[in-house]
Amino acid sequence: MRWNKFTLKTKTDAEDIVISALADAGVEGVEIEDKVPLSESDKQQMFVDILPDGPADDGIAYLSFYLEEDADTEAILARVDEELETYRSFMDLGACTIERGQTEDKDWINNWKQYFHQFYVDDILIIPSWEEVKPEDQDKMIIHIDPGTAFGTGMHETTQLCMRQLKKYVNSDTELLDVGTGSGILSIVALKLGAKHAVGTDLDPCAITATKENLEVNGIPETSMDVMIGNIITDKAVQDAVGYEKYDIVVANILADVLVPLTPVILHQLKSGGIYITSGIIDEKEETVVEAVKAAGLEVVEVTHQNDWVSVTARKR
Repeated sequence: MRWNKFTLKTKTDAEDIVISALADAGVEGVEIEDKVPLSESDKQQMFVDILPDGPADDGIAYLSFYLEEDADTEAILARVDEELETYRSFMDLGACTIERGQTEDKDWINNWKQYFHQFYVDDILIIPSWEEVKPEDQDKMIIHIDPGTAFGTGMHETTQLCMRQLKKYVNSDTELLDVGTGSGILSIVALKLGAKHAVGTDLDPCAITATKENLEVNGIPETSMDVMIGNIITDKAVQDAVGYEKYDIVVANILADVLVPLTPVILHQLKSGGIYITSGIIDEKEETVVEAVKAAGLEVVEVTHQNDWVSVTARKR
């Protein structure tokens, strides 16, 4: 069987947002081609000692997705255009031109699993749902995760930065708001650390299924977390449903260009003295987010780094 291949040209710092738009349009599975250098954690996942130097990062990414020959491609591409327009109000997505081609049959949905294996974030073991826990790890804090078609395996530096901050601030009374929850991994970490309850918001309806399944595999009652679909930045109904001045911690692992408009909105969801944990920030955008946090009236309490990524933690005065 042959598949129709579509390759969308965008910017490297917009990859995650464009992939989310594709998911919202019903596209499952995306291949990423860019010239971003591998991080140390990426290199550790590969079975080579020395990697050749690659070309310099030109800021351009190509995202390829595949549709069956009998799929209604024009309708899907129209939905893609609609979703991209929604995100363009937040950031520059680049050209977003799409080239068409064809390719042979592959298991696009499951092939990526060969690259995702269990690993540690400090003393927390992250393990995919298709792997077994080793006997020597039975006494560790274990997070079972299957991102499915939502985001969040825990491998990315930005997720790990948020996890470390959650370990510092979560307690048994914590009410958590997880903006851009994806697979629910940060909420699940918080609940495993003893948080009372979590609410997640996301633009991708796949987040509902992903978080429900990941809660179940981790033995966490479904009532421990609610997931709402919608844009908390612009949708008053979502803001109302989430609630005001009720969260001890808000965590947002998104992108700097989204954190800037999000921060003055999320201020109203935080309790007085509440903690705001952000990441998804490339180092060159650190000052942009710090200034946005200060402009919203929050007090910056800590800025942490991992490779080229940054987390900004603040407190509501």
